[in-house]
Amino acid sequence: MEAAPRSEDMTGADLAVLLVGDVRTIAPGLLGYRVRTEFDGRPTEVVLTDVEAYGGADDPASHAYRGRTARNDSMFGPPGTLYVFRSYGIHWCMNVVVGPAGTPAAVLLRGGAPRVGMEVMAGRRGRTDHLTDGPGKLGQALGVDGSVDGSSLADGPVRLLEPQHPVRGRVTASARIGVSRGTSRKWRFAVTGTQTAG
Repeated sequence: MEAAPRSEDMTGADLAVLLVGDVRTIAPGLLGYRVRTEFDGRPTEVVLTDVEAYGGADDPASHAYRGRTARNDSMFGPPGTLYVFRSYGIHWCMNVVVGPAGTPAAVLLRGGAPRVGMEVMAGRRGRTDHLTDGPGKLGQALGVDGSVDGSSLADGPVRLLEPQHPVRGRVTASARIGVSRGTSRKWRFAVTGTQTAG
């Protein structure tokens, strides 16, 4: 069930402005934004602290490098689409699609600082520490699975919200984690000094 609209929600037009452009520029700009879910009436929210940029045919580490498939179809959608994929057949990982539509690029959400619903996150994760310090952990803590792939971050069950505070800490750029191609590209952006940017 989708959450009801809230006054702080971003509209599709807001996302179109925010997320159209070069993914390498957009990715670090998302640090400090919030991701909120509400499944079965249980809200959870994190502040983004760790992201990675992925392009299309120009990026050998991207899921879209070899073109459009059923698996990566959401990456070709309009900016503000949620692209969810399953890693190693286990972990559901979230990506924010950036535009323009038809040109695949996305920002992998690697980690965030929990702000709302920490008990819910702990229940989903089966532990009270390291709740959201990795893309699979983040997806699990927020209750995300493949059913929300292709939904809108403006009015779907997963929402992207504007920052409430400026980013605290230094933003660093480094190589992406777990890729075997495009390893020289420093397209991972993280806020240092946070528990989720390790």
